[in-house]
Order: sequence, then C-alpha cells, then structure tokens
Amino acid sequence: MHEDVKAKLAQLENKLIDPELQKDQPSLIKLAQEHAALKKTVNLILAWEKIKQEITQNQEIIKLEPDSELATIAQEELIALQKKADELSETIEEEINPASPNDKKNAIIEIRAGTGGDEAALFAGDLFRMYSHFCENRGWKTELINSSSLGIGGYKEIIFAVKGENAYGLLKYEAGTHRVQRVPETEKQGRVHTSTATVVVLPEAEEVDIEIKPNEIRIDTFCSSGPGGQSVNTTYSAIRILHIPTGLIVSCQDQKSQHQNREKALQVLRSRLLARQEEERLAQESSDRKSQVGAGDRADKIRTYNFPQDRVTDHRINTSWHNITDIMEGAIEEIITELKKAAKNKIS
Repeated sequence: MHEDVKAKLAQLENKLIDPELQKDQPSLIKLAQEHAALKKTVNLILAWEKIKQEITQNQEIIKLEPDSELATIAQEELIALQKKADELSETIEEEINPASPNDKKNAIIEIRAGTGGDEAALFAGDLFRMYSHFCENRGWKTELINSSSLGIGGYKEIIFAVKGENAYGLLKYEAGTHRVQRVPETEKQGRVHTSTATVVVLPEAEEVDIEIKPNEIRIDTFCSSGPGGQSVNTTYSAIRILHIPTGLIVSCQDQKSQHQNREKALQVLRSRLLARQEEERLAQESSDRKSQVGAGDRADKIRTYNFPQDRVTDHRINTSWHNITDIMEGAIEEIITELKKAAKNKIS
C-alpha cells in the first residue's frame, strides 16, 4: 500500500544528490523540505504495515486455536492493534492529503485589542499567554516579532511566530474575534464588562514561497518607542515596509537592530501575502469554503470566555467547556480537536 509515496521518496533522494541541484539553493531548500516531510510519511506507512502484519498474525492464532488462552490474549491485542492501525491510517491520510497545503508550516499569530479599552488590551495579553503556554506544552518555540504594550500589562497589538510541526494546521482554528465577559480589576461596582480581541493566524511564508522584488516595497525607518510612547531608542532602528502592489503595511520595532527589524517585517509581509494567495485559491475553488469552521473571518465572534460562569463557548460548533482557568493556561487542545473534527465533517 502507498507504493506511489515510497517511489516519490526514492525519486526525491535521487534528485537531492544531483550535483546540478547544489547550484540552485532555493530549489535545493524546497526539495529538502519536501523530502523531510515525505520521509516522515513513509515512516508512518512502514509503522502501519508492521501493525497490519501483527493483526494478521493474531487473527491466525484466533482461527487456529479459538478456545485457547493464547487466543484470548491475541483477541485483546487485536483490539488495541486495530485501534492503533486506524489512528495511523488517519494520520497518513492527513499527511498525504492535508486540508490545506500550508497546514504543515509554522504560524504567525497577530493579536489585537478590540472593543473594551484597557480591558480589551489585558484580554489580548491573556490570549498571548494562553497561546504561549499551549505552544510550550507541545514543545513548539515562540518568537516575538512586534508588540505595542500598555503599562497595565496588556497589548494593543502583539505579533509572534510559532515554530513547530503542523503549527499552522492546528492554530488556524483560533482565527477570529474572541470575546471575554468578566469583572475588570478596576471595576468598583462589580459589574461584568464585555471586551474583545481579534486573532489572525497566518502560515509562515519562506522566501521560496513568496518572492518580494525590491521595486515592490518602500522601507521607512523611525525611532522605536516603549510603553506609552516613551522613547527608548535614539537610533532609527524601527522599520515600516509598504508593499506597493497590495498596499499592505508592516511595522517592526521590537528587535535590537534595524537589520533584524527589517527581516522580521519581511517575514510578516511574506506570510500576509501567502495568506492572501491562499484566500484567493479557496475563493476560486468554492464560494462556500468561507463558511468552513476556522475560516478566520475576523468579523465573526468565534468564542466567548465567560468568567463568572466558568464557561468557554465556541460558537462555531455550539460547544462549551467549564475549566476556564486551565484553558487560559493553555489547555486548548480539546477545543482545537473538536474544531478540527467539525471542519473535517463539513468538508466531507
């Protein structure tokens, strides 16, 4: 089974040792990435084939000696093996036919305070910490790209990269408007306030994915500023990039040097352009695709965090959870799993 995948891996391995390819670094990098992903898939296939062999062996034991103690043990093993084989088969299918070609990429997350003033900024900070803990628990790395913080501990805006296997494929379900209902610390009357924050999730684009020509961008420099606009840098290290064909603007000031800020800003710009390219692809395939779970329309309120009732409700699947403290500490795996299932069912 899956002999075509194994054959493709062998072809890639032959291409990688071609001396001519070493002269074309962008193609070499892209091919090496494709090889690494396919190698993982082939290893999964080999593991699945081994389990299928064990299933066949156990079935033979049960057939030959149905009343023996050995057959009873084989039957118990058979149930566990079949479950594992089904799980591996599903994983292999997702690897070969991902819902989106960008699912395996790293992610860039942009969180912005919405309605609610300082409380919205605090909530944006809470979401950033929630995602940071979630990533840490999975062994993923996070890397701050740009932020506009408030002295109270919140953020008007924070942008960060997430580097890990299938990061975008999982985190894309977090895109949209998140709403919080709670009593702010500054509230004297004990009234519940409602605030929002928007989350944008982009697949991290590499230079081999999106080419940005020098004549397509305008780069401006300005002084970095700290919380509240206080100047913390007398050199022009902050960067603002305008992508002329699309009008997209990206700013970055959190890195130590102008060069670092320029690289981070270009990283975000490439990812936004890749996301726009993906949106256009989906729109061409079907006008209905935007209604899929996790499509990421920022105008939609996708989830409510109700602190007085200890309830988190995802409105896309009309499901609630009652462990809000754990969820805010990064325990969102179950939520994402349910959203992933719903999205898969909707597509099929």
